[in-house]
Amino acid sequence: AITAAAAKLINTPYDAKQGSLIVFFDDAAVPTIEATAASFAATRGDAGDAAVLTRSGIAPVDEVLQGLEITSLRRVFPYTPRHEERTRAAGLHKWYVVTFDEQADLEAAALKLAAVAEVRNVEFNTKLYVTSVGPRRPLTAADMAATRAAAAGRFNEPQLSRQWHYNNNGDKTVASTSRAGADINAQDAWAITAGNPGVVVAIVDQGVKYTHPDLAANMWINTQEKNGATGADDDGNGYIDDIYGYNFVTRGAVSWDREVWVGGENKGDSGHGTHVAGTVAAVNNNGVGVCGVAGGTGRNDGVKLMSCQIFSGNDATSGAITTSAEAIKYAADNGAVIIQCSFGSKAGTYTSDSAYERGSGVQYNAIKYFIESQNCDAVGGGVVIFAAGNDATAMSGYPGAYHDYISVTSFSPDYLPAYYTNYGPGCNISAPGGDYKISADAAKTYAEVLSTVPSELSEYNGADYGFMQGTSMACPHVSGVAALGLSYALEKGKKFTLDEFKTMLLTSVNEIDSRLGEGSKATIADVSIYRGKMGTGITDAYQLLMQIEGTPCLQVALGEVQLIPLTQHFGQGAEDLTYTDIKMSAKDMEKLGIKAAPKMYNGKLMIKCTKPGSAKIKVSAIAGGTKPGTGVVMGGMVITKEFAVIARSAGAANGGWL
Repeated sequence: AITAAAAKLINTPYDAKQGSLIVFFDDAAVPTIEATAASFAATRGDAGDAAVLTRSGIAPVDEVLQGLEITSLRRVFPYTPRHEERTRAAGLHKWYVVTFDEQADLEAAALKLAAVAEVRNVEFNTKLYVTSVGPRRPLTAADMAATRAAAAGRFNEPQLSRQWHYNNNGDKTVASTSRAGADINAQDAWAITAGNPGVVVAIVDQGVKYTHPDLAANMWINTQEKNGATGADDDGNGYIDDIYGYNFVTRGAVSWDREVWVGGENKGDSGHGTHVAGTVAAVNNNGVGVCGVAGGTGRNDGVKLMSCQIFSGNDATSGAITTSAEAIKYAADNGAVIIQCSFGSKAGTYTSDSAYERGSGVQYNAIKYFIESQNCDAVGGGVVIFAAGNDATAMSGYPGAYHDYISVTSFSPDYLPAYYTNYGPGCNISAPGGDYKISADAAKTYAEVLSTVPSELSEYNGADYGFMQGTSMACPHVSGVAALGLSYALEKGKKFTLDEFKTMLLTSVNEIDSRLGEGSKATIADVSIYRGKMGTGITDAYQLLMQIEGTPCLQVALGEVQLIPLTQHFGQGAEDLTYTDIKMSAKDMEKLGIKAAPKMYNGKLMIKCTKPGSAKIKVSAIAGGTKPGTGVVMGGMVITKEFAVIARSAGAANGGWL
């Protein structure tokens, strides 16, 4: 009997919450539990989540629960009238979470529940962790007064030039090893689009400070709840007063300032969720603070941020896997198309997709539900983006490592991997996450990522902005880039399958491997161990927009004359065509540091760029002959292709093998 019960335990109690178990009931048991819950709620006059059930109505289950001194039995995914049919079709109504005495033997309790015939599986409620690392520092008055290298800015934010991760001009006050172009190419993307409120990004994290002066205008708002009665579920989605999202830990309003000091360190809220949210969509062009990747142009046109809070202080359910699962389903049910997830399990907790599917069944099924949701006309499903983790380990942490989700690694302003980043199997793409150890001034952290923070937290001392680092900070850059891509697709009236969009996102990159030859940086003894393991490359917002509109991109290395074949664009006969014209504006040539006008040479585009950046170029050729047809001369047809030139510095010409 013990062996049969043990087979129903789908993970281990390692790093699990005490006094909590997840139970997946079989089909025959569910009607009895639901009838018991309905009777209990009617007796108390409660509704939905307000009713705290302590028995199932199934005798052998209740016998075990009574012995555990149960405090609650509830559905992981509460009943919601609007979404119940789809919830049941996905089988999510069969997941329950049991809470009981934290002193009880967790594994023994799990075995007792698993021994009951009506229980199909028992899952330990694994802990999850935010993926920022190292010190956190506020942006001080001294920082704001300090001089810094000028950076061209499309928007009027006073601290935009400190956000090297958007537009890195090689500012040595950030780090002595800063390299121009080590960024996400946001400035050129913003010339095309800066966001669209039809795109909702769920920040599954600590609570987002929805009153922040640089976030308030871009917060998702549940208008029925905002305009409804306090203490009522005005929109019938199963949650009370969820105006800007919901706190799934305290089961109430979103919060962001619950400090818990232990041994001189704050173990509670750190501002993590607010910082991540600012990178995705702090309001742009409002003359305040910082920019967000998809924060709009200051005309209420940024993407919307939904706060799905799964970490709050040090509450017993803070960071529990059940909390994340419920939050992700909420995001699906309430309109989010991207879930931004800077959290996960420690690298090595799972080492295969099948192990994750089984061991984190409740979360896996919630994410599957999210992926299958249709909340944006530009894409056929939900986009899932996770941080790879900060264990400096040669594998991504799960859930990010799962093949359907995007896992983000971290690099620094020196164009090299950050010392803490995970890398290798499961890692899909890289983005700026910062590295305080390479900051030009050891007392400063300018080489970290600057974003919004809650001024209420004592460690920020009234500051609204601060520096953090981690794959946590890299992840929202990719979420923001994805949000920009969907925004542009909406504006263009285009729709892609989910696989098409993820493919475009993961191929809109600048390479990193050529820099990873034998050698070191201040924080890494041998950077070559990362070669081929950081994902497809460094995310590039402009390139994604080019893919959305259908404009091919030409990658150009700085400082050398490049001969770029155009065969894939003009066909196999490209070398034999007669090219009649190449057009590039003087402004764009100056922007890329092009001194000699580009020309065609043996069917290849000859170009030399000396500055990093992006610009458009048009190339014309004759199809059918050497001269164009005119009114008096038979000839060919003039065909014209437009390209986006992406100029970035490169590492060793031999691809990094030194």
